[in-house]
Amino acid sequence: MKIDRSGFLQGARFVPTPNCDDRPPELDLEVSLLVIHSISLPPREYGSDDILDFFTNQLDVARHPYFGLIADLRVSAHFLIRRDGEVIQFVSCNRRAWHAGVSSWHDRQRCNDYSLGIELEGSDEEPFAEVQYERLAELTEAIREVYAITDIVGHADVAPVRKTDPGPHFDWARYRSMLAEKSA
Repeated sequence: MKIDRSGFLQGARFVPTPNCDDRPPELDLEVSLLVIHSISLPPREYGSDDILDFFTNQLDVARHPYFGLIADLRVSAHFLIRRDGEVIQFVSCNRRAWHAGVSSWHDRQRCNDYSLGIELEGSDEEPFAEVQYERLAELTEAIREVYAITDIVGHADVAPVRKTDPGPHFDWARYRSMLAEKSA
């Protein structure tokens, strides 16, 4: 995997979202934080395009009762890794995706300003697929080749009162071991 100068992962499917904007100019692309998330729509269901529709503000609220609860939210992420390993990009890494919400890391507020967000299709209740870990490690390495990532955290780490993802079934030790192998 390789990310080009414009912030796009070569070969990834691109689904543009309006839920993004420019990073604050004073940052000068100082992206240093990677935030791992999980999402499934409807909850604990996989394989539909509902996540894509949600991130592009096209979610059909009549399709599921849960969708009415999130209909007014405007969120996105830079990437989504599906259960089958497909990587979808929504926002250039050079722009700010709206993934972390009200957040802070090491007393620095507004994590969206200086982070990249990767969503894994999944939930707090189930393990992630092997291929998702493989793609996540590959994508992380591609990101590190371009951006000076100093910390990799979960959404729960930057918004602990509001969020629990990627959840207890995300195997941090496995992921970090895969990263270590790729860097060796």
